Amino acid sequence: MGNLSELPNIGLTLKKQLIDVGINTAEELKNIGSRDAWLRILQRDPSACLTRLLALEGAVRGIRWHNLDDETKKSLKEFYYRHKKGK
Repeated sequence: MGNLSELPNIGLTLKKQLIDVGINTAEELKNIGSRDAWLRILQRDPSACLTRLLALEGAVRGIRWHNLDDETKKSLKEFYYRHKKGK
């Protein structure tokens, strides 16, 4: 099982948040996906930001979030604003 901190974009704070929501390994994060992982975090932390969502997607893909393609960033931004409304 891969350690979460071995993934790009996963620092100590995000690693702790993932573990707090039941995601303990890199494989679990990849299976759950960035969106569902972010929604779990959002339930506990209403300050969960777009950058956190992008970081999770980059981690799932094994790249720095800055290197996500524009279409993915756009899709994640739309997802973020749909779910942050009313929070």
